[in-house]
Parts: sequence; structure tokens; C-alpha cells
Amino acid sequence: MELLFMNSSVLVASHRPLNATDGGSLVYERCKDMPAVLIWYLGLQFINMFLGIPANLMVLWLIRKNKGDSSTSDIFILHLAVLDALFCLTPPLELASIVFLTTSSTWYVLRFFYGMKDSSPLFLSCICLDRYMAVVHPVTFTELKDRKHRAALAFLVWLIIVAYAAAKCVGDIRNFEKVFTAMILAAFAFMVFCNISILWALLKQSGTGRDAMHPVKKRAFKMVLIILAIIVFNYFPPVALFPFQHYFSPDVFRCYVHYLAFGLMDFSSSIQPMLYLSKEKPCGRHCCQSSASRIQ
Repeated sequence: MELLFMNSSVLVASHRPLNATDGGSLVYERCKDMPAVLIWYLGLQFINMFLGIPANLMVLWLIRKNKGDSSTSDIFILHLAVLDALFCLTPPLELASIVFLTTSSTWYVLRFFYGMKDSSPLFLSCICLDRYMAVVHPVTFTELKDRKHRAALAFLVWLIIVAYAAAKCVGDIRNFEKVFTAMILAAFAFMVFCNISILWALLKQSGTGRDAMHPVKKRAFKMVLIILAIIVFNYFPPVALFPFQHYFSPDVFRCYVHYLAFGLMDFSSSIQPMLYLSKEKPCGRHCCQSSASRIQ
């Protein structure tokens, strides 16, 4: 996820270096004088692997187990869990490519998975859209509640993700970073809009304010607020930092800013399933959907 005017000889196609070598040097060697954030990033990736894989598998198991009582958003949550579980498999190969391997072939595989992760906000946007329609436009939501619509949308999103990841894997498409820049900015703005609209709608429908809100709506309000905070925490750093790349020296941006932003974004692969699992007990299944039925 680089910014529009990023020099592709430094970082290519919006996610980490093009290959393991740059003039014969490993990625780690290029950052050996300022390794702190790179080490933090690799550590976070392995935490992501050990936490994210079982968490996402648990989400898949719960959705399958509760198939008869699933919410309309579960189809998007299921596909997002599959994507995140696959991405969480990459840290060992990434560590080897950054620290040990001098071949560039492994970066083709990594760039494909980076492309998949870059596109994950598309499924998040679908989840936010589904909840937005349920709370803000409940009548239209009821009319479009057929799961076939959501299955078709999920299939379309997968086509976009695979096409984007394949193009990223090639690595030499001119101005390809602009595609990601447009996608992440649009998805971030859309998710923030949907969640703020949901919060505002719940507050208005509560009548006298949050304290007088129905318990189900109050739980929905708190959950959407948490989701909004996670979206900002995970996706705001690349949105906020990359457009100002020219204010940083090349080394500082490559070894500090770059890995800081991606470390936080990639950690969403663990935070998102943990959020889903945490709300199973106290909140039942998807408070936003429950509150929507009461709003109608």
C-alpha cells in the first residue's frame, strides 16, 4: 500500500519490497541500521499467525455450526475468515525472504498473498453495508434479505481480489499502486460512513439518548463503536501516512513508516475474528441484525 507518487524502485505495487534483494542486499540488511520496527513487524506477524489461524478457524466452525441461525452478514464474515486464515500462513516464508533468502522467486508468492490482504477491506465493506442497510434502511433490507444476492456479491468480491492479487504478483504494472490507493481510501471512507450512520441512527431511534436506549440497541451501539475503532486503528495508519511519504527520508519511510503501517493493518487478521468470537456470548448473534428487527 504505497502512495500515489511512490518510487517503484523502492517499493512496488503498494505492499512491501518487490523482491528479497536490492543490489544483492537482503531487506533486513538495508534496514540493519534501524531494525527496530522491522523486528517489531516480524514479531507481530508471527503473533498474527499463532493467534489468527485458530481464531479464524473457530469463526468458520461457529458459522458452520450455527448455519440454521446465521445472520445475513455471516456469508461475508466466512469469506473474510478464509482470506485472513490464508494470509496468516505467510510469516515463515516472509521471515525467510526478508532475513535469509537471496532469491526473488519467493516474493511472487508473497506478493499474491499481500494482494489478497490489500483487498480484504472489500469484504469488510460488504459487512458494513449489510449492517447499514439493516439498521438505517430496514424496509429495503427486508426486501433484499435473499442470501443469493449476498452470495453473488461475495463471488464478485473474490473475482476482484484474485484479479488484484494476480496483477500484484506480476509486479511490473505501471502505476499499479494507484489502484490500491483508490481502493483503500474508498473502502476506508465507506466503512467509516456506514458505521457512523449506524451509530447516529441508533441514537436517534433511542428517543432520549444512549442511556434510555433499548438493551439490544445499546449492545449494538457498543459493538458498532468497537468495530469503528478497530477500522480506524488498523486501516487509518496507511491512509494517513502514505500520502505524506515525501516528508520522510527514503530510509525512514522504508524501514519505519512502511512496516509500522502494514504491521497494524495485517494484525486485523487476528483482531477481526477475535471480535466476532468475543460477541458470541454477551451479545448473541449480531446485535445489529437483532436490533434491525426491532426497529421495523
